[in-house]
Amino acid sequence: MGGAVSAGEDNDELIDNLKEAQYIRTELVEQAFRAIDRADYYLEEFKDNAYKDLAWKHGNIHLSAPCIYSEVMEALDLQPGLSFLNLGSGTGYLSSMVGLILGPFGVNHGVELHSDVIEYAKQKLDFFIKTSDSFDKFEFCEPSFVTGNCLEISPDCTQYDRVYCGAGVQKEHEDYMKNLLKVGGILVMPLEEKLTKITRTGPSAWETKKILAVSFAPLIQPNHADSGKSRLVHLPPVAVRSLQDLARIAIRGTIKKIIHQETMSKTGNGLKNPPRFKRRRVRRRRMETIVFLDKEVFASRISNPSDDNNNCEETEDERREEEETKPSELKPDPPVNFLREKVLSLPLPDPLKYYLLYYREK
Repeated sequence: MGGAVSAGEDNDELIDNLKEAQYIRTELVEQAFRAIDRADYYLEEFKDNAYKDLAWKHGNIHLSAPCIYSEVMEALDLQPGLSFLNLGSGTGYLSSMVGLILGPFGVNHGVELHSDVIEYAKQKLDFFIKTSDSFDKFEFCEPSFVTGNCLEISPDCTQYDRVYCGAGVQKEHEDYMKNLLKVGGILVMPLEEKLTKITRTGPSAWETKKILAVSFAPLIQPNHADSGKSRLVHLPPVAVRSLQDLARIAIRGTIKKIIHQETMSKTGNGLKNPPRFKRRRVRRRRMETIVFLDKEVFASRISNPSDDNNNCEETEDERREEEETKPSELKPDPPVNFLREKVLSLPLPDPLKYYLLYYREK
């Protein structure tokens, strides 16, 4: 599933393409997509395909196409402080993007059938927290993952504000999914080959909207052949933050406000996103054409009669264009993590500084 937008050279260009095609429509969703590099969730040997609008699967590891995740994020209408349940949480890519929007007072849970995928997701989450500069630009609601079949969630589990299921839901399980929602909550899932948004408007009232046609592998049915008993999935309890943790959140928030005020006073404007370096335009050139005819191969060049006359002029134009664009093609300096610099400059003991930075490596 996918292929709705052009491939990008990097994560930012992929997001640009998703915006242009109207899959990403809101600022919060755009910020979350830009903050987490999709390639970080690929195995090293498959990273060349990370910025294509295609699903990827290797063994039990699976990522949906970027256009699907975009529609899901937009349909969920995420807000800070909400609770979120991801059924079939996979690599944790979607859960991590959601966590950037939910903020420190949200709830972010995931259920995944395969234990090896849970371990993969935890590794990717740990890598993001320790190494990504994006972590310090947000207050993050860290996902918690549990292993189990999402059709066997304990009946006494709490309900959620937002629920997403990443596998095809059979009609017979529609009510089961709906009951995971609080009143006012939103459920997004593939139902009968359509990505569907269901809003719970009352204890027994629902609004349903079909978003787009999709093709998902169906949910795996519980297997009780071994024990004959259901293996209930117990979701993590809602954690109450310690006073120490709340203080860290408040201090980081205050420092970010100071940085923002200093930046505004220096620049005198409120640019939300710094300008990105423009990529050089690629000039179209003549193509070699290969024709297969009755098992014979013929190669020919399709050219414009004016090509030969313009060849020298084009070469000169290209050279001039390259010289003009050279300054803008220089790689920008690495972004400065102002929050980290501010914290490290505080007159505090080093252990407290590193606690404020979540013991991050950079």
